Amino acid sequence: MSNNKYPQEFKDEAVRQVVDKGFSVPDVAKRLGISDKSLYYWVSKAKTPPAKSAEQEEIRKLKAELKRVTEERNILKEAAVYFASESKKGTRS
Repeated sequence: MSNNKYPQEFKDEAVRQVVDKGFSVPDVAKRLGISDKSLYYWVSKAKTPPAKSAEQEEIRKLKAELKRVTEERNILKEAAVYFASESKKGTRS
């Protein structure tokens, strides 16, 4: 059975009846003419926090920033070594 068999609004209303109004899954499923299994799935999917994608995006941004800052640090280290060696050359003359 395809997930697109029922419109999203229909699924949302069925889930609302279970989650917000406190009706049992079998009662709502029977009343709406859908399988218990489908409604249990929709309810569990609705209860899963959508933050995972937002968290993944935040992780991706933080990794990119870490890479950039690490590269900057490495460049500054190389510059410090270079200027330290140039400074020593200038004082020995």
